[in-house]
Amino acid sequence: MNVAVAKTGSGRAVSDLFASAEGRLPGSPDVIAVRREAFETYERLGLPHRRIEEWKYTDLRALVGEVLPLAAAPDATALKRAAEAVKAHAIAGARKLVLVDGVFAAELSDVKALAAEVSFKTLRVTLDKDAGLLKTASTDAVVALNAALATDGVVLSIADGTQLSAPVQIIHVATAASASAVTRSQVRIGKGARATIIESFVAAGAAAYQVNDAVIVSIGDDADVAFVRLMDDAPDAVNITSQFVTVGANAKLNFFNMTSGAAVSRLQGFITLAGESSELSVNGVNLLKKTEHGDTTLVVDHAVPNCVSREIFRAVIDDRAHSVFQGRIIVRPDAQKTDGKMMTRALLLSDEAEADNKPELEIFADDVSCGHGATAGALDESLLFYLKARGLPEKQAQALLIQAFVGEAIEQIADDTLREHVIGIAERWLERRS
Repeated sequence: MNVAVAKTGSGRAVSDLFASAEGRLPGSPDVIAVRREAFETYERLGLPHRRIEEWKYTDLRALVGEVLPLAAAPDATALKRAAEAVKAHAIAGARKLVLVDGVFAAELSDVKALAAEVSFKTLRVTLDKDAGLLKTASTDAVVALNAALATDGVVLSIADGTQLSAPVQIIHVATAASASAVTRSQVRIGKGARATIIESFVAAGAAAYQVNDAVIVSIGDDADVAFVRLMDDAPDAVNITSQFVTVGANAKLNFFNMTSGAAVSRLQGFITLAGESSELSVNGVNLLKKTEHGDTTLVVDHAVPNCVSREIFRAVIDDRAHSVFQGRIIVRPDAQKTDGKMMTRALLLSDEAEADNKPELEIFADDVSCGHGATAGALDESLLFYLKARGLPEKQAQALLIQAFVGEAIEQIADDTLREHVIGIAERWLERRS
């Protein structure tokens, strides 16, 4: 068999990507060996394409073409621009941990305020001794690339019984154009703990950049956790985020995602309900316009009995944008008494907008209650007529209906301040559309 050396879109060998970055990558010699192995996996597989079922609707070879080299470490000018972006996007009352172009920025973060309640380290420090955070069971090429090139991230550990007095917000800021930021983080939440974690992606003057982020979350028994992800990258950016979540017994996880930026984005989440009587609520909103491509791919694995999961997704698609939702619920043979429901709805605001919804159930137990549904359609003309007949301009009438459409997902956010912040993002998106 003849083996061809993989090339990037510009003709460079893929191996050059790792060679050029190796000197910047943290870790002991053992860690570097793990990185090389991960990169060999990526080099063998290449960017995912449409012939891979999980990536059928998001062909990165066609949409992205090549992986950009790592961004340089931020200088004083970059940090100044990042500080302005952080000020604009920080959640009121939250404690911030800021990553600029893939590097932790202590001067922009609330490390001292956080230290009283949370154990915190950077990925860079952690990798000086242990390569464990770079190892996952996933065979996904994007995850392998993340393990090979991750420059930094945050490692949080919340002790048993701790109730955080304020949310923790991890803010990724891009300041470097035509470069990539690769980060990997870990969040451990102890038994009986209560916490709200927010992850935000924003731009500070950067354009045409790429983000490859991975987050590993473990939730202990009896914990109560809210995890909110807000992605508002530059209009020509690429954002691929992979999340691996394990939920313990009698625990509650409320996860919310909003996508309102980036030319190409994909959130792929793998959530395992590993402890009995746990409850999972997953909600998401895609706000897409122009030629944006937004993909949400979610796998919920019911591994044990008596767990409940609810998934609600809404997509608002304008112009020639493309929204993808792939949701799979797996019920293992021993997971009797599982209760799992999944619903996705897409609102098409133009004749050229596209929505691909693919809900799936894989059930290997017989005493379960599971269901899924998917719809796609335009705004209700009768409701539009009703609002316009009462003097509202058409765009304002549409905005009211769109707000009501996405409201069911947003209302699942329990924190009032955070919910109002997310509503503000949706309102600004609607204003830009007008």
